[in-house]
Amino acid sequence: MTERHTGGCLCGAVRFSTAAKPGPVVGCHCSQCRRQTGLYYAAVNLPRAALSVEGSEAIRWYRSSQEAQRGFCSNCGSALFWQGDTSAEISIMAGAFDEPSGLAFGHHIYCADKGDFYEITDGLPQYAVNPT
Repeated sequence: MTERHTGGCLCGAVRFSTAAKPGPVVGCHCSQCRRQTGLYYAAVNLPRAALSVEGSEAIRWYRSSQEAQRGFCSNCGSALFWQGDTSAEISIMAGAFDEPSGLAFGHHIYCADKGDFYEITDGLPQYAVNPT
């Protein structure tokens, strides 16, 4: 039996599903992710081709850098996706998955840029930048 992973935005206008196993949750502490979410970006990576989206007309894309864009629901503002222009993968916000998600944290990236108002104390690997 194939395991499906589903999720969506806060208002339900955008729903997604995949049969691909999501990668580990990565915490991104860069200033862009912190500004978008209020703390840090916790996301998993999946092959773009493995993602199915309903309600894509509600998704708006914000070009946040020369290399990537961020997708969010235009109705409720939920942050949903981070997509590198040349990557075959897409990052999906871990909190957008329906429970039980089966997700688990793996590591933290851009820790050199983390906010000064919190500490990372979970004992997982921390990288100053993105090691990939």
